[in-house]
Amino acid sequence: MKKFLYIMVGFAILLLVLYTYLGGFTAPEVTVKASEEMYVAGIPFKGSLEDEKFGNAFRRAAEVLDNGELDGTLGNIYYNDPERGDSIDAFVGLIISDTTVALPEGYELRVIPAKKKVLHAEANANVALLPKKLYTAVFDYAKENNLKLETFYVEWFPEEDKGVVEVPVKE
Repeated sequence: MKKFLYIMVGFAILLLVLYTYLGGFTAPEVTVKASEEMYVAGIPFKGSLEDEKFGNAFRRAAEVLDNGELDGTLGNIYYNDPERGDSIDAFVGLIISDTTVALPEGYELRVIPAKKKVLHAEANANVALLPKKLYTAVFDYAKENNLKLETFYVEWFPEEDKGVVEVPVKE
């Protein structure tokens, strides 16, 4: 029985070290700031989170970036809370700076307006952990500061293991 306990304690320590290494204990930094104009080239999706087309949109965005079809950063727009419910209204693609480039087949361009008051959350962690951490930080900050948020979320991943989420504050 002691041997089993030692194995379980060792396994738990290993999991904690891995979680720490992946950035699991890193707290996102949340600030209030004015948004900057951004251009998102991507594919619209509306439906179930379990729909294969939703996953395909993310894979296509990664292909577009990897193949050099567009120069940018993986980024998405959500028109409903991506952390709640089982359906999503999203625009999946890349944040780009050059709007004169030819878009890949099936892609369209959307503009994120500038100078809107937003909650800006940023963190360094593994991409698998980032979205939940960032959205939780934004919602907690809004609740603590009595801020009402719009249902418009922009997320992007400017570097490996770094994520950003911006959510407009209702005026």
